[in-house]
Amino acid sequence: MIDILNILLSESFWAASLRIASPLIFGVLGALLCERAGVLNLGIEGIFVAGAMAGWMAVWLGAGLWGGVFFAMLAGAALGLIHGILTVPLGLSQHVSGLGVTLFATSLSYFVYRTSLPAVSSPPRIEPFRALDIPILSDLPFVGPVLFQQTALTWLALLLVAVIWYVMNRTPLGSALRAVGDNPDSVDAQGLSVYALRIGAVVAGSSLMALGGAFLTMSAFDAFFFGMVNGRGWICIALVIFASWQPGKALLGAMLFGAFDALQVRLQTEVGALVPGQIFLMAPYLLSILALVIAARRADYPRALLTPWFKGQR
Repeated sequence: MIDILNILLSESFWAASLRIASPLIFGVLGALLCERAGVLNLGIEGIFVAGAMAGWMAVWLGAGLWGGVFFAMLAGAALGLIHGILTVPLGLSQHVSGLGVTLFATSLSYFVYRTSLPAVSSPPRIEPFRALDIPILSDLPFVGPVLFQQTALTWLALLLVAVIWYVMNRTPLGSALRAVGDNPDSVDAQGLSVYALRIGAVVAGSSLMALGGAFLTMSAFDAFFFGMVNGRGWICIALVIFASWQPGKALLGAMLFGAFDALQVRLQTEVGALVPGQIFLMAPYLLSILALVIAARRADYPRALLTPWFKGQR
């Protein structure tokens, strides 16, 4: 008999859930910034791959872990700039441009890997971020293992939730970003640049997405390998809708998916011989789709999302 209650109450389960959720938090926050400004960024899957590759490669070449974080964000920002220019001033299809960025970024990352390491059968290992061991706090019951024995990148993800919430809800910049995603004409009437705000949001959001990929190679694992992103970018797009474009709810959605994923791993261990493994692998996605369907009915979409804007046209 499976004791699901014991699993759900265990420290290791929630610590694993937070680790699994960490790259999703970066991705959801990045997608939230883009979409709040009125731009859908379907390049997220490729940006994840590029961030994973750039961060790992930089560390392997000697840039250090935080140097890897910087180069991952730089790669994401460059891809975001491409997507922003194509969709904002040029007004091209956000769907087509985003998918093009995903294909370009993924293919380029694999090409760089193959050309840099042509004779390597397995990827070189790096020294990843280690779990922080904070004296006293790490020894607290339940909270200690769950929160205070995570890596620095997990803490960065949690910090960014608070930063993005503050910027979006308590600063003039956040008000302008929300306005440009709802009514860009009103922003233009105030003398602000719609193009600059939208492109800036896409560049910043894409750099956060790349951090999600960097987490995989520099915190969750210690190497880059093909297929490691495994659809996490697409999950982030869905979680933004679940979160109704709110940073706090984005954290909740990422944790929910992380818990589903951690649970399926444990259930697979318990009854793997009785139930096909594919059922467990599908479960987090099916449960996420169900949660998305329920939440999407009450979602408050940015009204100018996917709508091109050209100066001087009404």
